[in-house]
Amino acid sequence: MALFIVLGVIVIIVLWVISMYNSLVRLRNNRENAFADIDVQLKQRHDLIPQLVETVRGYASHEKETLDRVVSARNGAIGARTIDDKIVAENMLTTALAGLKVTVEAYPDLKANQNFMQLQEEISDIENKLSAVRRFFNSATKEFNNAVQVFPSNLIAGMFGFHKEMMFDLGEQRASLEEAPTIKF
Repeated sequence: MALFIVLGVIVIIVLWVISMYNSLVRLRNNRENAFADIDVQLKQRHDLIPQLVETVRGYASHEKETLDRVVSARNGAIGARTIDDKIVAENMLTTALAGLKVTVEAYPDLKANQNFMQLQEEISDIENKLSAVRRFFNSATKEFNNAVQVFPSNLIAGMFGFHKEMMFDLGEQRASLEEAPTIKF
């Protein structure tokens, strides 16, 4: 009888470990799937950036440094392989694009150019979609990180090499968003 109790406890423990492991795998896969949605939007953004840069270059040829920074950041983003590397590279690209937006403000003729306006609208649409899929990715990452860090699933996560993953945050842009806006009359 004691043997059956011991075997029963062992079976319950094994089933529990399998259940926790499978849950962690599902959460990790959900996070990776969420990033795949981001990748689709990033690919569209990467495809539009050269067109935008060339349009701006025609109007603002002396803004070479800003344009080169955008192209370099785009190339870095395309070359990133891991999810964490892509997050860092995309934050750099977003910062470079913000610099491009500031440059564009100095050229009223450019802002009136139909091709430029269409590209701006497409990039704006992609940025809105990126914002939505980043929120979903961060939600999936939070769920995964919670499972990796809370007891008792943290025991299983540690045994099988699961670890806390990086969120897709604002990077360098966070500091500018935390500042109070300047209002000028």
